[in-house]
Amino acid sequence: MALHGVVQPQCTKTELTPDSIRRLDYLWDAENLGIVILEHICVLAAPFHFIRNAFWVSAILTILTQNLGISLCFHRTLCHKRVEYLLNKSVEYLFAYLGLLAGQGDPVFWVSVHRFHHQFNFGTAQSMCFKDPHSPIEGFWFSHINWLFQHTYLREKCGRRNNVMDLQKQAYYRFLRRTYPFHVVGLGILLYVNGGFPCYIWGMGVRMAVSHHGTFVINSVCHTWGNRPYNTKDLSTNNWLMNLIGGSGEGWHNNHHAFEFSARLGLEWWQLDLPWYIIKILKSLGLATNIKVPTEIQKLEMSFKNQ
Repeated sequence: MALHGVVQPQCTKTELTPDSIRRLDYLWDAENLGIVILEHICVLAAPFHFIRNAFWVSAILTILTQNLGISLCFHRTLCHKRVEYLLNKSVEYLFAYLGLLAGQGDPVFWVSVHRFHHQFNFGTAQSMCFKDPHSPIEGFWFSHINWLFQHTYLREKCGRRNNVMDLQKQAYYRFLRRTYPFHVVGLGILLYVNGGFPCYIWGMGVRMAVSHHGTFVINSVCHTWGNRPYNTKDLSTNNWLMNLIGGSGEGWHNNHHAFEFSARLGLEWWQLDLPWYIIKILKSLGLATNIKVPTEIQKLEMSFKNQ
């Protein structure tokens, strides 16, 4: 959900002081701003450095990192304490690494922010909704992107990151958290060495801009405009137009808030949801189990038509 995570240190006499933490926050705010500016410069420069191979590298990486990494693994597998489906661990770790390369933060950070979002996103309770890390009640642009540059503010809103202990207990996710920047930078170097400057612009700059805004619109647009078939008591909406960005199924956001446990977000046959089709393939291969979807009775109970 962001470029660099908000660190939640356990302060002791030998660790960082509050002033040191705030200085680091300002540094990370500046780092995030620099990355956002750089990737958008790449978007502006991309038409002048168009090469077919570079374009396809960018497209394939976007599909892999956004659909398999972010939507399927970070969101549907790792985020919710009620596990939606269980992947073979090696497959889970592979998909988590793809999500890391999306440049939206390491799994611990991404999952923590999203769990806070579900915990505090209640449109009918302003004090609770205000604690949502990217709350839409603080303005469209805050929920879309400005929250990325508010490390100290987010720390004050949400407190310590104590909602991802299940991930922090795993050495693999601790390793990804400590080494996150090296993997993203390493991918950029690899693209440049093998495809030159055009491949870097398309494979890193354009891809990350598309990936970031593909996630950001769920935070902003899908809590502002769209239809709400289910009475979720919050601000979530379904927006078919936003779902066209990658076909990740995330645009059916009201569906997701209504049934957090569901591995399927596009609950109707016509609601495009590419990760759900991948989940079905994984199930047929014996790599995914315990897949949960809402029953027709549950859908009827949550529907506004039944209120």
